[in-house]
Amino acid sequence: MPRAIVHSGTRAPTRIDFGGGWTDVPPYSEREGGFVCNVAIARYATVLVAPAARSDDISLSADRARDRPLVEAAVRRAGVGGVDVALYNDFPVGAGLGGSSAAGVALTDALTRCAGQSLDPADVAERSRATEVEELGVAGGRQDHYASAFGGALALGFSDRGTDVRSISLTREAREQLERRCVVVYTGESRISGDTITAVTSAYERRDAKVLFALRRMKELAQDMARALESADIDALASLVGEHWAHQRSLHPAIPTRRIDAIVERARAAGALGAKALGASGGGCVLVIARRGLESNVAAAVSALGPQLPFTIAMRGVETSTVESPPGE
Repeated sequence: MPRAIVHSGTRAPTRIDFGGGWTDVPPYSEREGGFVCNVAIARYATVLVAPAARSDDISLSADRARDRPLVEAAVRRAGVGGVDVALYNDFPVGAGLGGSSAAGVALTDALTRCAGQSLDPADVAERSRATEVEELGVAGGRQDHYASAFGGALALGFSDRGTDVRSISLTREAREQLERRCVVVYTGESRISGDTITAVTSAYERRDAKVLFALRRMKELAQDMARALESADIDALASLVGEHWAHQRSLHPAIPTRRIDAIVERARAAGALGAKALGASGGGCVLVIARRGLESNVAAAVSALGPQLPFTIAMRGVETSTVESPPGE
């Protein structure tokens, strides 16, 4: 009997990185040990996979031309052929939300299942990162891939032995506070992630004292953030985020921008307890955590500096649904 045709749809969430970013990037993560606290959000990369007209054909479509190399690399990595692959995002380009990793995780899960295999979330995250690093030569860490693969709030430990994943149980009140009090502002500026990561890594290799201190303190703050989330202390989390930004911006001159600084300054004046740029920065999004009861004031204060991206927390990571068409279709 002819084999049924399988159509699949996969989505993977992006993330907000509260703290510890940069410490998940080798060689720091392997030599010193890194730690990241982040939370997945319901802004998704979505992949649709269907059989191509010919068994040896690969058809690609995407929201943007810049996505095509990633799609092509993921298809090569999965070793599949005869597929139509489409990639769509509901977040801005270069937003600092780990969007390329979310796309990579969604592609990895979809194409692996298309090949008749199934991977656990950690293996999905590692294969997605390997595709970026080995196929595309993209410098970067692991936290984004794990956030997309696992979902929810995570405490991630990195070392030469691998990645330790601990899910942080969020109370309903903590989730509601995060969704209400966290304001994410898109600067409209494009990130320079690859160049910035390379520069910071080079400074670490030179044992630059300022960079070494900042990375160590950012790791410690991320550990404190995980404890704050576990106790639903959003005020403490916000204060830690504010200190984290002081160290994060010191890593490289390209990390802060005038617009980012203006958002942080206005937000604090309006009642924010903490703020930081997301991702590698140089643009992208800024996270602002408002004091309870002053959410509207803070949102209004930064409204002229960029659109705000509403979100909810994504408690589940990458998800794939498949539909089999009867043989002969």
